[in-house]
Amino acid sequence: MEVHGLHHPCMRRPPLPARLTLSESPGLRYFSCFYLYVMQGVPAGFSLSALASYLADRGVDSAVIGSFIALAGLPWIFQFAWGPLIDRFQYSRMGHRKHWLVLAQLLAFMASLSLLFITDPTNQLSRLGVVFFFHSMFASVQDGSADAMIIDIVPAAQRGRANAFMRGGFLVGTAFGSAVLSVVLHRSGFACAAALQSAVLLLLTVLTFFIKLKPGDSLLPVADPHNSRLSRKQQPSLRTMFRGIAAGMFSPRSLGYFLIAALVYFCFSVFIRAYSFSLVRDYGWSGEGLSVLQGTWGTLLMLVVVLYGGRLSDRVGHRRLQQQVMLAVAVFLLAFCALHVYWTNRTFTTAGLIIWNFADPMFSVACFPVLMALCVRPVEGSQFTAYMALINLCDVLGSYVSGWVLHLTSPHQLGLLCGFVILLAWIILQRNPSLYKSGPLVTE
Repeated sequence: MEVHGLHHPCMRRPPLPARLTLSESPGLRYFSCFYLYVMQGVPAGFSLSALASYLADRGVDSAVIGSFIALAGLPWIFQFAWGPLIDRFQYSRMGHRKHWLVLAQLLAFMASLSLLFITDPTNQLSRLGVVFFFHSMFASVQDGSADAMIIDIVPAAQRGRANAFMRGGFLVGTAFGSAVLSVVLHRSGFACAAALQSAVLLLLTVLTFFIKLKPGDSLLPVADPHNSRLSRKQQPSLRTMFRGIAAGMFSPRSLGYFLIAALVYFCFSVFIRAYSFSLVRDYGWSGEGLSVLQGTWGTLLMLVVVLYGGRLSDRVGHRRLQQQVMLAVAVFLLAFCALHVYWTNRTFTTAGLIIWNFADPMFSVACFPVLMALCVRPVEGSQFTAYMALINLCDVLGSYVSGWVLHLTSPHQLGLLCGFVILLAWIILQRNPSLYKSGPLVTE
């Protein structure tokens, strides 16, 4: 005899609430933007700050350190190639592009773990650079997957705040990599620092595995023949995607704006690498002290400012905020470098370093939403990934150039030149407001 009520719908186990998925929860989207970029920031802070200062502390030449940084950052240059592949094979029961994200994070963790085979980084610098090269290659795939996923899920009205959480997460990760791992590196050795970095990456990879994009997504990439056939019909070919990316990036409006933004990022990289190296070489700072300063309370202040800047960017407009930041950075560089005679004063140089750390994140929370708006459908994720790859190239080139140019000139002269270049870029944007008129474009 059937017992009434046992199979009543109310007795069934409820499905996963929609608010616990990225597609329906703004809070979870912001949190994901944050921690995904923490994962990228930790190795960046470890290699570009903690290890660079550690090597400078031990008398390694600035050009050699610049070459190591360039080798570690080289895979980010080819990030534009990952975007079309990620978008071409984006469909999965785990959620669009999530299988790429989890795989790349696992491979990046394994590359980080291989650092344990290096016993003396100072005398094994080539091997160290190769390991970070492979780590950066996997991390760049992760970054491309995350960028495409974020631009696909985050509404246009929330992109300023989303980019603020992205940059804020990167700052926190960089702070951990530069400050915490620097202390571990100097006091407990390279192996302990590498093991701690690997543990952090593994923990956040497990977190990614359990976060769902949509309520119906699976935790495992199980086969779904119906969706696979549907996705093959809907998804454009690689040739179409590359043509779409080229059409979007090389339109006069997009190209003009991006060249200016890339020039600003290049100047950022040139100055901070030269200034940081000079503090250790010329002004008696310890590598550990510099890394801890860059990654502790200065970063906490910066994080608060950046998160507020994301809300401000959505509220007052990306164009207005970006122009204000560019002008402020140019004036700061010109004034700070003109007063280089005071760089011997520890308080003055510390204040300058902390103020400078606001430049890149505040510029990014205004610049990235503009770049997102310049992306064309249906390849907007791949195009934005290409933009990020070229921005990373600017950072790598800036590090490489500053290492060699320091043999020819002084850090304050480089800073003055960077200030004038950014001021010129600001003037160009002031006179060409049409570069910002970037409604969504469509390419066939």
